[in-house]
Amino acid sequence: MGYDVDVAHEVARRIGVDNVEFVASNFQSFIEGVRAERFDIVISGQTITEERKQQVSFSRPYQVNGVAIFVPSGDRSIGSLSDLEDKVVAVSAGTTQEQFAREEIQGAQVKTYQNATLGLTDLARGNADAMLVSRFQGSYLAKQNDLAVKPVGKLLESEVNGMSFRKGSPAFKKEIDKAIASMIADGTLSRISQQWLGLDMVPELNALPPEQG
Repeated sequence: MGYDVDVAHEVARRIGVDNVEFVASNFQSFIEGVRAERFDIVISGQTITEERKQQVSFSRPYQVNGVAIFVPSGDRSIGSLSDLEDKVVAVSAGTTQEQFAREEIQGAQVKTYQNATLGLTDLARGNADAMLVSRFQGSYLAKQNDLAVKPVGKLLESEVNGMSFRKGSPAFKKEIDKAIASMIADGTLSRISQQWLGLDMVPELNALPPEQG
């Protein structure tokens, strides 16, 4: 269940695919999975970066996300990025958050997890001081799993997410982009994002500069 799942079903319907097979994976495996043809497409909050674009193709953006600091609910010592110096910081392996933590937080002990649920669970148990994770995913997982964690401070950075697939697939990209555009135009993406994320994603997408939109 979730935003990505509902978006995936709707995109599939609009490009004429009747049956969607969901494959459990993680950020470390997304690009190689696409390149090895284990997946036709990744729809999982993947940030569009120049490095990744060298290996896979991306759709037009379907989500604008932001990285938040999550801490145990009872913690009052961490409220900003500077408070994370020399702390144990959890991240999902292979994400842009892992790269950010290693490069931007001085003295941090970076702990990696296969997915955000495992990291947030360990955070709630007191085995990390904080976790860097998307504001949407963190809040959703905390609620679904009844985890005693909370986001604090300002968002660390904004991330533009796209759907990735094999390079050299211009016809497929055209169909995917067309489906996303129609979902934006007819209000479907607004409905799905309001249901799962508590906000309308369309204004955030429309506010992107032309080179990103």
